[in-house]
Amino acid sequence: MQYLVSVIHDQPTLATPEEEIATTAFNERLKADGHWVFAGGLASPSAATVVDHRGEEAMFTDGPYLESKEYLAGFWVLEAPDLDVALALAAEGSKHCNRKVEVRPFR
Repeated sequence: MQYLVSVIHDQPTLATPEEEIATTAFNERLKADGHWVFAGGLASPSAATVVDHRGEEAMFTDGPYLESKEYLAGFWVLEAPDLDVALALAAEGSKHCNRKVEVRPFR
């Protein structure tokens, strides 16, 4: 089963060099152990554009959809046999990137 592990951050800062090294090492271990599907870091919320085409014309708005103290800073898509394994991997990821994470299974 695949899980989305969302990295949540509450500061307008990028990862420190130490956090980058730790996260890269964690990513390499995920690959070696067969849990890696995909991962990525995201630009700050100020770089976001919200697109809404529910009406007649598409509307484009600069900035994040929600103003919030916390924001999505990155993510992993992991392959794990069950939620317990996904949570254990997420705990390691949280430790390595020094951020909170949220785990959600794909449907």
